[in-house]
Amino acid sequence: MHDTIPIVYEDDAILVVNKPSGLLTVPGRGPEKQDCLIKRLLQPYPNARIVHRLDQPTSGLVIIALSHAAQKAMGHRFEKREIEKSYVAVVHGLVSENSGEVELPLICDWPNRPRQIVDSVNGKSALTRYKVLDYDTEKQCTRVALFPFTGRSHQLRVHMQAIGHEILGDQLYAGELALEASSRLLLHASQLKFLHPISEQALEFHSPPPF
Repeated sequence: MHDTIPIVYEDDAILVVNKPSGLLTVPGRGPEKQDCLIKRLLQPYPNARIVHRLDQPTSGLVIIALSHAAQKAMGHRFEKREIEKSYVAVVHGLVSENSGEVELPLICDWPNRPRQIVDSVNGKSALTRYKVLDYDTEKQCTRVALFPFTGRSHQLRVHMQAIGHEILGDQLYAGELALEASSRLLLHASQLKFLHPISEQALEFHSPPPF
């Protein structure tokens, strides 16, 4: 089944793969949530280890470690925020500013998990920068590049909702118009920049969004 996962880069230490929308990164609870990215990769790559995750409806670039040393090194890079990530999304409405940032603390909405909410008292700090790429005035939507400085759960989705521009097709956070505008979440992990965990060579990967 791994042939359904496009391999963008491969060496002895890491893989960079393109996760399709709708596929879990790791198994969930229950038999219907066992098919996932890591399980599909374990057959051809028995030492494959998760370094980070994308939400199930989000597509795009994911780094997979192929050794404990690579996993540990990449884990440290993520903790120190040394991985540069950018996403492309299509959001509801016409974003008024060409660029900006959203700095709102987030916390899990426990009665409605996995939903996250903005909570200025108990939330963990979260920062997202954005840049307008294109407007579609006919469909009243905006294509944006999103740059998460922090990596909170559902951060990009909640931050865009919080400023009145839900990501199209978001079944957790979009209003009726934004939800009906797309059959999938229009959020794609499009770029990664980081130092190789073993050689420390600078690497950069791009994946154009499939929407």
